Amino acid sequence: MSQRGVWQLKKLVVSYCNWGGSSRGVREFMETKLPAFKESNPQLEVETKHIGGQHPHLEGIYRNKNERNVCVRNMTPEEVLECATKLRNSLGRKVVKLKTRHVTKHPSVQGTWTTALKL
Repeated sequence: MSQRGVWQLKKLVVSYCNWGGSSRGVREFMETKLPAFKESNPQLEVETKHIGGQHPHLEGIYRNKNERNVCVRNMTPEEVLECATKLRNSLGRKVVKLKTRHVTKHPSVQGTWTTALKL
């Protein structure tokens, strides 16, 4: 996703094993879908990395120096492309857990209004 016209994902690292069965979909993705993904995203630096004997994963490195790792073991090439697209479309911010379901700048002293109130 772009913020003020600048894409936030700077680098995508595709890590795979050349003989492992869980990397089969990633190897097919690299042969068939990765060249088109590179052409459609010229702002993105794509790197492939050989890791022997480990499960494959995608690593997204963002402009705000955050990183996200997505495990793609036993996925089809279409699912790997979907994961890469999700990494490209995200801003790379840290996930913040909300304390309550109702978020407001000015909380009510009387409580949250609902339609089920009995007057």
